[in-house]
Amino acid sequence: MGELLAVVATALFAFANISIGRIYRGTAARGGAFLSMLMTFCLSAIVWLVIGLRSELALPSQSALGWFVLAGVLTAFVGRVFLFESIRHLGAVRGSAIKRLNPMFSVILGVLLLGDLISLPMALGIGLIAASFIVLIRQSLQAEAQAGSSSSASGTLNRVVNLGYLHGPVSAFAYASGYVARKQGLLEMPDAVLGTMIGAAAGVVCFCVLAIVVTTMRAELHRTFREFRPWLWLAGLFTSAGQLLYFAALNYSTISKIALITSMEVFVTMFLTRLMLRGEEPLPRDVVIAASLGVLGTMLVIRY
Repeated sequence: MGELLAVVATALFAFANISIGRIYRGTAARGGAFLSMLMTFCLSAIVWLVIGLRSELALPSQSALGWFVLAGVLTAFVGRVFLFESIRHLGAVRGSAIKRLNPMFSVILGVLLLGDLISLPMALGIGLIAASFIVLIRQSLQAEAQAGSSSSASGTLNRVVNLGYLHGPVSAFAYASGYVARKQGLLEMPDAVLGTMIGAAAGVVCFCVLAIVVTTMRAELHRTFREFRPWLWLAGLFTSAGQLLYFAALNYSTISKIALITSMEVFVTMFLTRLMLRGEEPLPRDVVIAASLGVLGTMLVIRY
């Protein structure tokens, strides 16, 4: 059952990548990120209430609440906003490939903050993930050079940032940090659904507070609910449903099995890209190589 739920979650994440790529050509991606936070809160709240009807509802301690809120700010807000921006700049496949940085940062944070030990295969996995990111940047810069873009150092930096190669790592680091915080919260209170609900609520609040002072965020928030954009709503729904199914899968199987299955997301995204975005988003050989290196590195990190 857990493996089946993980497969469905992987497909939903891939569809979310495609949806983000379809709707955000040249527009801001933050509205979709906000929708996904809001949908995650609503869905997790419904699940939590349904579960609570079968048993007594339990509220978190102050310590667990603090960890869940911190995890939500890092994952639901920072991680998701930067993820949507990364996919907007890079496309579905490259954005999905950069998500392979998540396990690399998770291992590094585990060693630095939790005292975890790192084995030789894990170190090799981290090296492969880092190599995949380097291949992606190299391919992008080569494509820019062939297009006759400026070769100055500042121009190179701007291209890297503008193409989302900064947004992706920031998102991955935020997700990895958030997972550490969520783990601490779950040690205080082992209720993943409640933790997800609180985290999503924290993300929604953060977005709304910033929208008060940041004009572009406020404008995108207004546009999100003023104009109906099907792909935007689908991106939020797929992301939220995928996350909930991922956590549900963990209740039936080991985290290593589930993580290995969901690491195939980039290849599912490639297949869907060829099927749905034929001619719109090319798949250069370097991108396929980078995705393969990232998945192989992820498998080594998770396995060992």
